[in-house]
Amino acid sequence: MAVPFYGRASAAVFSPLESMSRSELVVCRLMDAIALGLLPDAEQLPGEMDLASIFGVSTVTVREALSVLRAEGLIETRRGRGGGSFVRAPEDGVNRLARRRLDGLALSELRDLGDVYAAISGASSALAARRSSPDDLVRLGRVADALAAADTADARRRADGHFHIEVAAAAQSPQLYHEEVRLQAEFGTLLWIAFGDDSSHAQMVRSCRAVVAAIAERDPRAAREAAEQRVADSTARLIDYRLNEDLT
Repeated sequence: MAVPFYGRASAAVFSPLESMSRSELVVCRLMDAIALGLLPDAEQLPGEMDLASIFGVSTVTVREALSVLRAEGLIETRRGRGGGSFVRAPEDGVNRLARRRLDGLALSELRDLGDVYAAISGASSALAARRSSPDDLVRLGRVADALAAADTADARRRADGHFHIEVAAAAQSPQLYHEEVRLQAEFGTLLWIAFGDDSSHAQMVRSCRAVVAAIAERDPRAAREAAEQRVADSTARLIDYRLNEDLT
């Protein structure tokens, strides 16, 4: 059976795991895809054999991973004709997974992830200022508008992740694109734990438009600085949130 195509961002998610074949890694990949919206609600996953081939693992490993996802309430399995495993992406489930991941990271790890994420986002934005096409600029403007219009925490998180991925795509660097998607899954979803109120949303929209404006003006330096500052501000807010949580 042919494996469905989920779009260019999913290429980084549905790539072989090489020698790392534990079911936890498959779970992590699929959870990240759900959290980023690369696998939207009600999307049907490939069959067990197809997933095993995609990830380079056994069907037993895939079956174990799907069992975990069912227990987490992120997929449901239907029997009979037209059956299979389907994504269920409730906002509380995604937030629960992100908070669990945050609890497992030390402050030094959060800072390090923030530094790496800022570097990748800055490099992508600088290259996008040099290489983006008119169509890329139109897409970036639409994504910025979508972020501004988003009125729930879940919609805002997804729109912000989409923005980062579109900037990386506009950079026309497959390696940077892959790293952006990986870091967006690993760290980007954590950043939004500390956001969601209207004030922080307005700040994110302003910083998003600053990056888009610098790219449109073909100013690599300004684009890099705006992108790096955007991530740095978000990282600082997340660390403050974590520190306050530890005190309560």
